[in-house]
Amino acid sequence: MTLLTTVFAAIISTVIWYKGAPNSEMKIGTLCWMYWGASIMWFIDAVFEYGEMGAEFFTPEPASMLNDLYLGLSVVALGLVIWLVILLIKDPKGVVKAALFKKI
Repeated sequence: MTLLTTVFAAIISTVIWYKGAPNSEMKIGTLCWMYWGASIMWFIDAVFEYGEMGAEFFTPEPASMLNDLYLGLSVVALGLVIWLVILLIKDPKGVVKAALFKKI
């Protein structure tokens, strides 16, 4: 489930990035790289786990699947938090700067 969750997040973020590719003001490319990196990491983990477990790998327990789903969603959420921090630091549209130096 971790692999599926991060792959879906990677595909969705890649489609969003590709739609606005020439003008990437929102740094969606960074989000894509994080999700694709996580997907590769979980894929390598799945390959090694399959090597250890064999056919049992394809029949996980429901509790194990739920835990993996929570872990995958946590990774996606952490990626979004990191992306938001990068976005706020880079401030491509100047929104944070305008809010900080707004005259009252």
